[in-house]
Amino acid sequence: MRIMIVGAGMVGRHLCEKLSGEGQEVILVDSDEKKLRRLERELNIMPVHGSGASPKILEKAGIDQTDLFIAVTDSDEINLIACIISRQYKVKTRIARVRNEDFYAQGTSQVERTLGIDLVISPDLAMTEEILRLTTLSQAVEVAEFGHGQIDLLGYQAKEEHPCVGSTLADLRDLQSIYHFLVVAITRGEKTIIPRGSDKIEAGDKLYLVTRRPDVPAVEHLLFASTSRMPRRVFIVGGGPIGAMVARQMEQLNIDINLLEQNPATCEILAEQLERTVVLNSDGLEAQDLLEEDIDQADLVIAVTNSDTTNILSSLLAKHHGAKKCITLISNPGFIPMLGKLGIDVPLSPRQVAANLILRYVRGGGRIVSVASLLGGNAEVVEMKVPDTDQFVDLPLKHLTFPHGSIVGAIMRGHQTIIPTGETKLAPDDNLIIFFTSDAEQGVASLFDK
Repeated sequence: MRIMIVGAGMVGRHLCEKLSGEGQEVILVDSDEKKLRRLERELNIMPVHGSGASPKILEKAGIDQTDLFIAVTDSDEINLIACIISRQYKVKTRIARVRNEDFYAQGTSQVERTLGIDLVISPDLAMTEEILRLTTLSQAVEVAEFGHGQIDLLGYQAKEEHPCVGSTLADLRDLQSIYHFLVVAITRGEKTIIPRGSDKIEAGDKLYLVTRRPDVPAVEHLLFASTSRMPRRVFIVGGGPIGAMVARQMEQLNIDINLLEQNPATCEILAEQLERTVVLNSDGLEAQDLLEEDIDQADLVIAVTNSDTTNILSSLLAKHHGAKKCITLISNPGFIPMLGKLGIDVPLSPRQVAANLILRYVRGGGRIVSVASLLGGNAEVVEMKVPDTDQFVDLPLKHLTFPHGSIVGAIMRGHQTIIPTGETKLAPDDNLIIFFTSDAEQGVASLFDK
């Protein structure tokens, strides 16, 4: 497939890295020549210098031979104009990223129909939805849904007091038939382990497990001696688009919300728009202000200002004074690997969230039903359909040649969810939920090619 990406920022780079790594032909268009040359050295792409809103530049880049067109610059106008220009050519799929709330306030489908764009992505809206998912599953630090919401892949931080710490995967195996879960990965420091029976869970590990949605409370209680519940008291640091959208959604869930915003004018607007949220004129970095508002009683702190520094420091300050969990927006994804060591529970990159949505849309169709990136992009989960051919019918799972670094976490068979063993036999049109590290990506992609 020939893919043209307009915009060499964080989202564009992430998409180039993933798609070129899959062997796709990727053309990257950007007006920053220095950035293009650097990415050309690092990635297998063809750079084109110039504006993505210029028909001349797009023709030079080969727009007439492009199958997929993705516009992800920092300018909504350039992204939309570029997609509109691409309509003159035989581009099969067009995707644009937009930030301005006016473009999607009435629903993205209207914008998509009017402008002839197949998918409109809003980083702010995507971040809001991700935050709300993590709010509902309060014990988890990463969440991905599969099987039309019937299966969850969840990440948890193992702590010294948790019952699972010290247990081997073999110890947990007898319980899996009762509670229907499977530990598909353990991250320990910089290392990702696809676990075997002898691997032991240690304090500080991050566990990734697949389970059926109804079994989540029982599995959490079994492994972590607590279950996810809706937070009663939430602090939101930052009254920008994400903070405001999160507050509006949480008001409908009857959560007590304090929203801290440094700009007095923004505070006045938010106080008028929000019905049940207490809006405070504060930057979230004054310990005395936070203590006076009972930050030590907070179930959840969500830091979503425009400053990574403010988000990190306010989260650390809140955790120091007793807040149970923090979700922290990080614009620079390079910071994410080190934040766990500082005590940040859930770092979220809006650029990576947006890129993951685009990748999920691009890869959907054919045998790939859905895709989610985890571990800061170093691992993925894919929902893949088994071919309806005789050679796979009644084939035990252990006879499929899975690459090293991959594991099947669940099987969707119609409305039935199966947590499999090696003896589980495949049926026509089964959907496999497969977790794999980046090293195993090509092997998983070609799993059924034979």
